[in-house]
Amino acid sequence: MQPFTTHLHTETGYITPAPPFDFARSLEFLGFFTPMQGEQTIASRLLTKAMYVEGQIVAFQLTSTGTVDAPQLEYTLFSEQPMSDAVKHAAIDRVSFFLSLDDDLKPFYQIGLDDPDFAPVVQELYGYHHVKFLTPFESACWAVLTQRNPRNIAQKMKQALARTYSGSINVQGTTYQAFPEAAQLVDVSESELLTVVRNARKAEYLVAASKAFHEVDEKFLCTGDYDQVEAWLRKIKGFGEWSASFVLLRGLGRMEHAPLSEKVLLEAFSRQYGHGRDLTRSEVAKFAERYGPYKGYWAHYLRVAS
Repeated sequence: MQPFTTHLHTETGYITPAPPFDFARSLEFLGFFTPMQGEQTIASRLLTKAMYVEGQIVAFQLTSTGTVDAPQLEYTLFSEQPMSDAVKHAAIDRVSFFLSLDDDLKPFYQIGLDDPDFAPVVQELYGYHHVKFLTPFESACWAVLTQRNPRNIAQKMKQALARTYSGSINVQGTTYQAFPEAAQLVDVSESELLTVVRNARKAEYLVAASKAFHEVDEKFLCTGDYDQVEAWLRKIKGFGEWSASFVLLRGLGRMEHAPLSEKVLLEAFSRQYGHGRDLTRSEVAKFAERYGPYKGYWAHYLRVAS
């Protein structure tokens, strides 16, 4: 994979995901994932996208050079400024986080293949690693924007936030917009945000989320006690059970619990397991227990398959 934009600083190398890893599954997911539509370029075995790293806009381009059971990704990083070693390493870490490249799916698959109703889902999505939001803060903003709001409207609000408060980078003739960090929104007033998202309550909740995520240590969110992290999230104004569980799973990759407050999950579970009968939340919770620390992966696979 050779970069074609000569005026940008570039860094290249390889990342080895935990097998099995099917990059095509990641690209397929991104192709229909509403919150990120229009934010990246997806081609056959190729992904290009922009992000903030240490306050610097960096674009990354990935292509698969391995196989599902012996995976390897070749990367090129692009930046308008020279990249320090710290920026380079942070960028690679963020890419690995985004695509959950270090997740070991084998124990999850051992459980899933022994589940007659779920085994076909494992076979269908074999090698798919959970695609998260690039940052927990981005997932929190989406949780705010999508509350009681059609997804297409939430997507326009998210794009407006990025255009107003973020920057972009041109790679190979295409402009890629990065989503802002909490630091870029922390001093923005509710009244100013209102002119961007045109919803007073969402402006209020975005201010609360920006302040909270600007102050928190991301390591605590990713590795701290699950209940403590959930409690921290639910203290943010506008964050209830659904928003907290959404950020925990889709923004942080915390797989210890399934998002049982999601109506879509209950529908997907009923389709896969109900055999014509609608199942209750308590039935879903009871069944999820067999997946132990992989409850979140089980729930996510059900949703993706549906």
